[in-house]
Amino acid sequence: MKRTFGLLALAAAVFVPSDASAQNTYIGVKACTMCHKSEKQGQQLAIWEKSKHASAYNTLTTAKSAEIAKAKGLTKPAAESPECLECHAIKGGPNAADIKQGVQCESCHGAGSGYKAMATMKSRELSQKGGMVVYADKAAIEAQCKSCHNAKSPTFKAFNFEEAWKSIAHPKPAA
Repeated sequence: MKRTFGLLALAAAVFVPSDASAQNTYIGVKACTMCHKSEKQGQQLAIWEKSKHASAYNTLTTAKSAEIAKAKGLTKPAAESPECLECHAIKGGPNAADIKQGVQCESCHGAGSGYKAMATMKSRELSQKGGMVVYADKAAIEAQCKSCHNAKSPTFKAFNFEEAWKSIAHPKPAA
């Protein structure tokens, strides 16, 4: 009886409810680097580090961004304005260090506290139950990208999803 109860308690701890993403907190890109920098994981960290996403926050600290914020009538500097941070930083990040990471893993895949454990990440099903956002197809990925890459941005240029995706695609290689 004790053993059965113990197994049930363990199962409850492993299987996070599907609405976990709303309860998850942001853990920052450093928590993802341990596993996602390896060849086995497709060098996903290196791909991100070389992308403009990694420095998206930094663009808000430039003189040009200050001009844009002023022209838009924003009352705060671009690096502090929710209107700018919405697309240039981790959404809902708990502190300035996380915001400065720019557009990172959790910006697209959701807050990671519920799926960060290696045992969870080894299972697509468990990671999704833990709140990880996994896209069904390229159309879903494109829709996510266009939530920021659109005419709402004061510096918007034509967005070619296929070209942009080639520069940031980060699939896990086949085993």
